[in-house]
Amino acid sequence: MKIKNLFIGLLALGTVFSLILQTPVRAAEAASGITTNSISGWPQGNDITSAAAVVMEESTDTVIYAKNMDQQLFPGSTVKVMTTLLALENSQLTDQVTMTATGVSGVTDGGANISAQLDEVFTMEQCLHAIMLASANDIALQVAEHLGGSVEGFVQMMNTKAAELGCTNTIFTNPTGLPDENQHTTAHDMALIMQAAMENETFRTIAGTLSYTITATNVSGGDRVLTNKFAMINAADPAYYQFCIGGREGYTEASGSTLVCGAEKNGVTLIAVVLQGASGTTASEAGALLNYGFDNFQMISLGDTDFNMISGGNVYVPVGAATDSLVTKDGAVENGQYTRQYFFGEAPVGTAVMAAVQEQDTTLIDESQKNLKAAQDFSQKHTEIPYYLIAGGGLLVILFLVFMIVKIAKS
Repeated sequence: MKIKNLFIGLLALGTVFSLILQTPVRAAEAASGITTNSISGWPQGNDITSAAAVVMEESTDTVIYAKNMDQQLFPGSTVKVMTTLLALENSQLTDQVTMTATGVSGVTDGGANISAQLDEVFTMEQCLHAIMLASANDIALQVAEHLGGSVEGFVQMMNTKAAELGCTNTIFTNPTGLPDENQHTTAHDMALIMQAAMENETFRTIAGTLSYTITATNVSGGDRVLTNKFAMINAADPAYYQFCIGGREGYTEASGSTLVCGAEKNGVTLIAVVLQGASGTTASEAGALLNYGFDNFQMISLGDTDFNMISGGNVYVPVGAATDSLVTKDGAVENGQYTRQYFFGEAPVGTAVMAAVQEQDTTLIDESQKNLKAAQDFSQKHTEIPYYLIAGGGLLVILFLVFMIVKIAKS
């Protein structure tokens, strides 16, 4: 009995120690929210002070780093990426935009502006540079009214576009990013929006422009020189990132510091989003996350060895990963092709469009085989013996006739 009680006591003691040792690890994981660190074989990313972040490879949709990526947060000025994208898709750069009371209200709302005046006329190109370089709320409001008929109409366009891009936790209520308790997004959704924007070459050009001059308008008496204050593309800023090709950063009391950007190195483009950070920290944190994405992962093309691949076939995987470690999942065949998705562990790392292998048309072959079978059956049922008998009988008749002719001739 004593031995049994001792055994039970030791078992209980061991269980307690086990729980004590495990609890801090689980608590740390829950606090960090870095879900990508739980992928087997995945390079471990460092935590950041900002509440949420995502790093995504543009062409393969590979989520390299994810911290609370689906947490709903205020977007701040990153909203202007969607505003600019919709303007590029629904207007020409030469279009004339005339300021109304709607736009001018953005001069006094407490946000960034370029002091636009009533009835002042800008080109759409000038407007989009003002939005992306100067974060001009007055111009964003006027572009919204110009394209949507009203700000509300444009907001509806924003939400429709977000849904088309696969955003599932985003609601826009204005084109500026000014605080609104009903406006929210996630780091992952903003990455999808930035991904679509980066596919537009004009957006890339505008977002990466360091300085732009709006010449004197019909109202203003002189030029407006706009300087891009986005820290990651300004060489004089401590947060400068040499591979950054543009982005948008903002701050409000409600959203904290928010940032979205793109960076390109050795033919690979990464998108980084950092939300709800402390002022002055998001740019440096985004740079550190981009370094993690470029240094620990590599692009591999699978199309060189698969002749059935129509497009895609690139995967962004940890450095040193072998292609035989990938798992594939094929979609349904439609119009002679299907989609193949590649996984590293449980993480999707790329897709490809594959040509469905067509089954050989056996109609003619089957018909030929049927005819051959029929001929074989006939041959088996009708042997050559009757033909020999007929031939032999004919020969005997001929010989008999010859014999009779000779006999008659002798008589």
